[in-house]
Amino acid sequence: MKMIYKIAKTELMMLFFSPIAWFLMIVFFIQCGYLYSNILEGNARVQELGGYNLMYLYNLTERFFLGSSGLFGSVMQNLYLYIPLLTMSLISREMSSGTIKLLYSSPIKVWYIVLGKYVAMMAYSLVMLAIVSVFVFSGMIHIQHAEISMLFSAFLGFYLVLLAYSAIGLFMSTLTTYQVVAAISTFVMIGALSYVGNLWQDIPFVRDLTYFLSINGRAGKMLSGLITTNDVIYFFVVVYIFLGFSILRLKAGMESKPWTVKAMRYAVVLFTALLIGYFSSRPGYIGYLDVTSTKARTLTPNAQKILAQLGEEPLEITVYNNLLSRFWFLGTPKAYNDNLSRWEPYMRFKPNIVLNTVYYYDDPLDDPGMMRSYPGKTLEQVADQFIKSRNLDADMFVKPAEIRKQVDLSPEMNRYVMQLKWKGRTTWLRVFDDQMMWPSETEVSAAFKRLLQAKLPKIGFLTGNLERSVNRSGDRDYKNLTSLKTFRQSFINQGFDVDTVTLDSQTIPADISTLVVADPKISMSEEALGRLHKYIDEGGNLLLACEPERQTQVTPLLMQLGVELMEGQIVQKSRDYAPNLVTPDLTRFTLNLSRSLEKNRADSMKIAMPGVARLKCTPTAGFTMQPLLVTNADLSWNKKGKLDLELIINSDANGYTRSKAKAIEEDEQGTDKKAEIGTLKFLPEEGDEQGSFVTALSLSRKINNKEQRIIVTGDADFMSNAELGRLNMRSANFDFNTALFKWLSNGEFPVDTSRPMTKDKRVTVDLAEAKFLRLLYVWILPALLALASTIFLIRRKRK
Repeated sequence: MKMIYKIAKTELMMLFFSPIAWFLMIVFFIQCGYLYSNILEGNARVQELGGYNLMYLYNLTERFFLGSSGLFGSVMQNLYLYIPLLTMSLISREMSSGTIKLLYSSPIKVWYIVLGKYVAMMAYSLVMLAIVSVFVFSGMIHIQHAEISMLFSAFLGFYLVLLAYSAIGLFMSTLTTYQVVAAISTFVMIGALSYVGNLWQDIPFVRDLTYFLSINGRAGKMLSGLITTNDVIYFFVVVYIFLGFSILRLKAGMESKPWTVKAMRYAVVLFTALLIGYFSSRPGYIGYLDVTSTKARTLTPNAQKILAQLGEEPLEITVYNNLLSRFWFLGTPKAYNDNLSRWEPYMRFKPNIVLNTVYYYDDPLDDPGMMRSYPGKTLEQVADQFIKSRNLDADMFVKPAEIRKQVDLSPEMNRYVMQLKWKGRTTWLRVFDDQMMWPSETEVSAAFKRLLQAKLPKIGFLTGNLERSVNRSGDRDYKNLTSLKTFRQSFINQGFDVDTVTLDSQTIPADISTLVVADPKISMSEEALGRLHKYIDEGGNLLLACEPERQTQVTPLLMQLGVELMEGQIVQKSRDYAPNLVTPDLTRFTLNLSRSLEKNRADSMKIAMPGVARLKCTPTAGFTMQPLLVTNADLSWNKKGKLDLELIINSDANGYTRSKAKAIEEDEQGTDKKAEIGTLKFLPEEGDEQGSFVTALSLSRKINNKEQRIIVTGDADFMSNAELGRLNMRSANFDFNTALFKWLSNGEFPVDTSRPMTKDKRVTVDLAEAKFLRLLYVWILPALLALASTIFLIRRKRK
C-alpha cells in the first residue's frame, strides 16, 4: 500500500505541476457557476413576479441539480470532455519517455503502478466533487427545505461516473505513446459504451449483456434519488474491466507469451465482469434505496399492497404489437429493455413478472386512414413494405388470420395492448392517446385489481328515456368519461365497469354499485319510477344529473330525496363565454373527496357547467346534505324566464352582452363598446335572484348496515364529451368527475397513487442577491482560483 500511495502522490504532484489540471478546474468551476446562477436567478425572478403560489414552483432541488437541465445533469453530459485530457498522459507519458522500462526493471509490481496512477485520478475526481459541492451547499442554503438526501445520492452517481471514465482513460493511455491519440481513444471508447446498449437488441441473451455494458444514463436513477445495487455494481465492473485490461497490457510488455494466452487473459476478465453484471441485473437480485423525502421513486403503498395480494403466483404480461399500428415503436425488439425498465418498479416488489411479445400485423382500426394511404394494395403487401423498410424478419410476424384465431384484438382496435394473465384470469392494459402514452401507476394498479377480484364497481347508466349515452361520441354524450378505451381517465381504464340499464324491461341488477340517471328528456313510466324508488329506499347509490327546464322528468325522484330543482337557470358574466356557462367553485367538502382536487385547489380551478339550475335541499329520511359546487355571488345570479342565446353573441368590457342587432349597429357606427349595453342584466323585477347558489350536492345516510351515497347536480353537461374537451377546464372537470365516482364507490377506485408535495418550493434570495451570486460564482471565485494557480505554477517553475 505504501508503494501505491507513493506512486499516487507522485502522479498527483505531476498533474498539478501542469497547467492543464488547473485550467480544467477553472473551466469546470465556471461551467458549474454559470448553470447554478442561471437557475437561481430564473427562480428568483419568477418568485418576485408572484410565483410563490404558482403550481409549477415545486421540486426545486430536482430543478436546480437533478433534472436534465439541472447542474448535475448538464455537467455530466460534458464530463467526457474533461477526463480524457487528464488521463491521456498517465501511462503514455512513461512509454514515450522510456521511463516505463525503468518501472519494468524495478521490483514494483505492475498492478502497483496501475493502482497508484488510478488512485491519483480518484483524488483529482474528489477535487472536481469539491467544486460541485460548493454549489450543492449553496443550494442547501438558497432552497427552503432542500432535499439533502437526493443531493448526496447525486454526489455518489457523479463520483462513480468520474471513476469509470478515469479507468477507461487509464487503459487507453497504455495503448499508445501519443497522448493526443490516448485522449481521442478515450473519447471513442466512452462513445462506444454509450452506444453499445443499442446493439443486438433482438437477440435475447446478448441484449442483456450489451444493455448492461451501456454507460448511457447509468447514473440517472441516482440523480433522481434512487440508488440501486445493479447501477453501483455496474460502475465497479467497468473499473474492474479497464484496470484489469491495463494491468494485462503492461504485463504483456514484460513477458513473451503467445497471443492466445494474452487473449485468454482478457477474455477471463471480460467474462467474469459480464457474469457479475448479468446476475446483478436480474429482477429479484437488485437492492433499492429510495432517498427522496416522499418516496417518489417507489410505488405508493396502495400499489405495493395490490402487488402483495398477487402472492407468489407468476404474472404473465403478453404484449400484442401490431406492425401497422401508430404505437409499433413501443414494442419493437430493440425496445425490449425500455419496456423492462418501465416494469422495473413493479418487478422490484414482484420479481416473477414475465414479459412476452407477440408481433403481428392487421388492419389498425384506430387509424383507418393508414390503409387508404396505400391504394390498390392488400394488407399483406402493405405489411411486406413495412417489414422491408424497417429491416425486420418477416418470419417473426403472425399473419391476420392466425392472430384472429389466437385472440380477438378488434375490440382493442388492433393497436398496441398488453394482456395481463394471473391464475387463469386475464385483463387488458392499454396505452393512450396522450403525450405520456404509457399507463401510469394508477391504471396499472387498476388492472392488477381486476385480476384480483371478480366483482368490480359497476356503474349503470339508465337508458330508454333519451338519457345521455355512454356509447356515442356526440357533444352531449358520455363516452369519453366512461368507455373510451384510448382515453386514460375513462372509467374502464380506472377500474370501473360500465353498463346500461333499461328499467322498463328489467329490474336494477344487483351488481350495480352506482346508478346514473342523466338528463331524461321524456318522463319515465310508472313501472320504471317504482323500481327507482325501491332502489333508493333499499340504499342504492345514485347520481342524478338534471337540466334546467326539465323538472318534470326528475321531480318524482327529487321529492323522494328532499331536493328541489328551482325555476330558471343561473347565468354568469364573462368576457369569453356565453352567459349560460357557469363555473362554480368547489367547496371544502369536495376538495377532501380526492387528493388530486386538494392538490390543485388553486382559485383558477373551475368546473364548467353550461346551463345549470339552482338546487334547494331539505333532506328527508335521515339524509345528510353537503354542497359540492357553489356559484360566485359577485359574477352570477339566477335568471327567471327563457334565455335566448341566439341573440347574444359576445361580452363587452364590463361583462355585459350585446344583442346581434345592437352589435351590428355599434360596429357600423364605431360606438364605444365599453358602455353598459346589451340584453343580459340583473332584473329583480322579473324575479332574478342574486346570491351564492348550490349547483351540485351530496346526500348520505346509514341504511341496511351500509352508507348510502347520492349526488344531485343541476347540470348534466359537466360530464359530457364537449365539456371534457374544453381546453382550459378539461382537467378540472375530469378531476371533479373522478372524485365524485370515487366517493360513490367508497374510495375503491380509482386507486390512489398520489404522493404528498415536496416542501422545496421557494428560494431564499431575491433577484438582486441572485445577480450578485452570479458575479461571485462566474467571475470572482474563478478569477481567484486562476490567480492562485498562476502563482503556484510560477513559483514551481522558479524552483
